[in-house]
Amino acid sequence: MSAVPGYRPDIPFLNHTSALDSAGSPLHDAGVSTVIPGLYYVGLSNQRSFASATIRGVGSDANYVIKKITRFLR
Repeated sequence: MSAVPGYRPDIPFLNHTSALDSAGSPLHDAGVSTVIPGLYYVGLSNQRSFASATIRGVGSDANYVIKKITRFLR
């Protein structure tokens, strides 16, 4: 995941887990962690679209992640 200049996820609390790659970027598929069940992300650059890290794009990604969380909790 390449970050937009000036923007980087600040998730040091995940450093001790397998949730991040060697560069500290979340390992995910469209906001769903690929390594830790029940871990989700929103607002990441290019999460599901070019606009994912913007106010305009995060809503769509959040709706997608909410559906995934709901399925996970069932």
